[in-house]
Amino acid sequence: MSFAADIITLFPELFPGPLGASVIGRGAAQGHWSLNLVQLRDFAPDRHRSVDDTPAGGGAGMVLKPDVLAAAIDAVAHQNDPRPRLLMSPRGKPLTQARARALAAGPGVVIVCGRFEGIDERVIEARNLEEISIGDYVLAGGEVAAMVLLESVVRLIPGVLGKDESNADESFENGVLEYPQYTRPQSFEGREIPAVLTSGDHGKVEKWRREESLKLTRARRPDLLK
Repeated sequence: MSFAADIITLFPELFPGPLGASVIGRGAAQGHWSLNLVQLRDFAPDRHRSVDDTPAGGGAGMVLKPDVLAAAIDAVAHQNDPRPRLLMSPRGKPLTQARARALAAGPGVVIVCGRFEGIDERVIEARNLEEISIGDYVLAGGEVAAMVLLESVVRLIPGVLGKDESNADESFENGVLEYPQYTRPQSFEGREIPAVLTSGDHGKVEKWRREESLKLTRARRPDLLK
């Protein structure tokens, strides 16, 4: 069974976007994963298709209504659906490579894309939504964040990338940042490819790559080494 992603959004026209291109789009065409878009307004009970209301207690902006969102979630995720229900939110747990790999090994995801000032807390609790953040900043909505999450996950599904080893040495896979990469020409604006990489000595190449990964990690992300 392929990985199935359902996305609940007010702007389905934003998709597939980058998810339809390159190896990610090809993976969908080959049946490794699927994308289903759900228009939240379709579940609004009134003729105006209202999905939001003013915040309880006052304040700026609008809040997505719990009854409308719950109906949308229930339409795509039945009670025994094993897929995690994710809410893209700046207050969520940070997305990590380990979390992406765990999701890629599962049956799929249901993703809620927030808008406005957020969504009613009661639907987060009632529908067991897991809040996930892609960084310490705020976007206009959850759609771009959902694309980031899905791209990080789908590329790890077996068969999507050409070779399994394509992601083996990437940043975060081994707890460190990836080593620098080089290719021809040998000389570029006075800068040479490190001699060890063209030496033909695979042992020295692997040692150099390990050392460079550690050097970069110490300089840029020392928190990873803790």
